[in-house]
Amino acid sequence: MNGLGILCPGQGEQHPDMFALFSEHQESQRRLRAGAELLWGDGAAFAAHSQAGEAFDNTLAQPLICLRQLVTWLALAEGLPRPRVFAGYSFGEFAAYGCAGALTMEQTLRLSARRAALMDAATSGTNAGLLALRGLNRDQVEGFCSATGAEIAIVNGADHFILGGMTAGLDQIETLAVAAGAHKVQRLLVSVPSHTTALTAAGSAFRQDLALAPLKSPQVPVIAGVSGAVVRDSREALNALSSQIWQPIRWDLCQQAALEMGCGVFLELGPGNALSRMFREAYPGVQVRAVDEFRSLAGVAEWVVKHCSA
Repeated sequence: MNGLGILCPGQGEQHPDMFALFSEHQESQRRLRAGAELLWGDGAAFAAHSQAGEAFDNTLAQPLICLRQLVTWLALAEGLPRPRVFAGYSFGEFAAYGCAGALTMEQTLRLSARRAALMDAATSGTNAGLLALRGLNRDQVEGFCSATGAEIAIVNGADHFILGGMTAGLDQIETLAVAAGAHKVQRLLVSVPSHTTALTAAGSAFRQDLALAPLKSPQVPVIAGVSGAVVRDSREALNALSSQIWQPIRWDLCQQAALEMGCGVFLELGPGNALSRMFREAYPGVQVRAVDEFRSLAGVAEWVVKHCSA
């Protein structure tokens, strides 16, 4: 039997229909209404915020993505095999702990908004963001960072990096990377230099919030983004979730760790399918799909059970 791994993506692939799959699922609709009331006070605000144009603002994006992932997981969990592990990319790592039972749904949503606010406050008044690069090696990328003050925020693979920093520095890197023959140079729809030292204060403040929540040991292990280590208790979780705000993410190690946990089937909770695409590219033999690739929740469950039983 193939073990199941659950993937929780970060920001970047929000879309207006990211809650459409729940339109005929009454319990999910109830949870969406409850989450919207907790976060914004009413359903009308939720409908407005979930539209693509607004959904990329950091203070809205993190709670929206968190709500999507929690509702998706709660709708599917009873019909799926127990996962071996959760793995979250960037902000998705925090949402993964909510899905893994380390926080209640209410705690997870409230803290998602708090996390976003702390990150915004840490870089208030600056013009910053994230830049994706592919096709260059780490030495080249580190050279660009040294010359511009940018930092490596995420390592997706040997030639696939996300850089964080001030816009002026990222503009310079775009020019340098194109000249060096990069295959991909793309500014991301994120206005905060996540996973860089600019967010050190936000990480420290969020650690205090998590300790007060309080954060419990996850019911299913969660992979730590900064190291690929498997987290099983609340103290490790506290360290992982506070440090990942300002330290670089090693998604390449997270993928390896999930495979070492015995996972041969992966389901991405969405929105989007960015993690599924990366997993298929790095490990072609793995069965991996995103919830957004299905037309119904029943179809998702059928696919997972079939491939876990193979």
